[in-house]
Amino acid sequence: MTASPTLFTRIIAREIPSDIVYEDENYIAIRDIAPKAPIHLLVIPKTVSARLDEITDEGEMGRLWLTAVKVARQHAADYRLLVNSGEKGGQVVFHTHIHILAGWENGPDSDT
Repeated sequence: MTASPTLFTRIIAREIPSDIVYEDENYIAIRDIAPKAPIHLLVIPKTVSARLDEITDEGEMGRLWLTAVKVARQHAADYRLLVNSGEKGGQVVFHTHIHILAGWENGPDSDT
């Protein structure tokens, strides 16, 4: 029995439309549909793992973070990278992804 496709798997397969800002053979980056910052992007591996701590290969982990940094720097000089792991850690979609938050005029704790 196979698991149901995740929301992100369906976006990667182009079954659900999304605003794609970056894509290569291993990753896709999209704009979050419920942004928590002026710039809120998601970097998603095309290989499915439910949560970040399921990735045990150092190279795979490094490539994921390097891709997140690359995408972040394409959109902002300063940024925050965030990962929620598990339901009690705030994770909503159980397909590993890194949030890129940026674009505040006065920093992330300001109103702008």
